[in-house]
Amino acid sequence: MESIVSTGVIGVTLGTQYALISIGFTLIFGIMGVVNFAHGGFYILGGYFAFTLSHSLGMPYVPAVLLATLATGVLGYVIETLFVEKYVVDHLATMLITLGIYQIMTTGVTMVYGAEPVDFKFPISGSLRGGGYYVPYANLIVFAVCAAAIGAVYYLVFKTRYGIALRAMADDGPVAKAQGITPARMFPMAFAIATALAGLTGALVTPMLSLEPTSGEGVLGKAFVIVILGGLGSVTGAVLAAFIVGLVEAYTSVYFGGSLGALALFILVMLILLVRPQGLLGTVARKA
Repeated sequence: MESIVSTGVIGVTLGTQYALISIGFTLIFGIMGVVNFAHGGFYILGGYFAFTLSHSLGMPYVPAVLLATLATGVLGYVIETLFVEKYVVDHLATMLITLGIYQIMTTGVTMVYGAEPVDFKFPISGSLRGGGYYVPYANLIVFAVCAAAIGAVYYLVFKTRYGIALRAMADDGPVAKAQGITPARMFPMAFAIATALAGLTGALVTPMLSLEPTSGEGVLGKAFVIVILGGLGSVTGAVLAAFIVGLVEAYTSVYFGGSLGALALFILVMLILLVRPQGLLGTVARKA
C-alpha cells in the first residue's frame, strides 16, 4: 500500500513537470502553427543557466532559477523575431529552422561544459514520510512550483485580454487580424512565454535527473507524445495527457520495469489515438 501511494504521488509530480514543458510546446503550435524542435534546447539551456549562476557565480538557487527562466524567455523572443517570424507560414521551413537552432544549442553547451553530465544537485534533500507514503522534498517543491506556473499560464490564456487575443489568433487568424490583432506583436511574446516555461522546467528538473547536452532530446520526445495525445493546440488537453503519462510511467516503471513501462505507455497512447485520432481534447482539423 505504501508503494502504491508513493508511486501515485511521484506520478502526479511527473505529470506537473511534463505539463509545464508540454504547455509551451502546444502553445506555440496552437497559436503560430509552428512545431518547435528547439523546445528541448531551451529546456537544457534553463538547466545550464541555473547551474552557471548557482555554481560558478555563487547565486542562491531560487534567484538562479528565476533568472534562467527570464533568460530563456528573452532568448526565445529574440529567436522568434530574427529567425522564425518571417517564415511562420512555411511549416517545413520553421521545422528546419528550429531543428537547426537546437543543434546549435547542443553544440554550444557541449563546447562550453563538455559532453558529460555536470554536477548539478537540488539544494534540498530528504523525504516526507508518513501515512503509508514517502515523497522526496525536491519532488514536492518542484510540484508546487510547476502547479503555480501552470495556474499562471491558465490565468494568462483564459482570463486576460492578451490571452483572449492569443486564442483568437489560434482559432481564426484572418478574422483576428481583421479585428486589429497584430501577429508581429503576439507571436514573439507567445514564443517567449513558451521558451520561458521550457527553461523553468529545465532549471527545476535537471538537478533531480541529469543535466547534459543531450537531455533535451528525451524531453522533446515526451512533450511531442503528450501534445499529440492531448490534442494539438489544446492547453487543457496537454495538461490532462501529461498527468496520464506521468501516472502510467510511474506505475509501470515501478511494477514492470523501465522497458516494459515504456512499452505500456506506447500501447496506451496508440489505443487512445485509435479511438480519438485528434487527441483527448483536440479538434478534428486545425483551422488555417
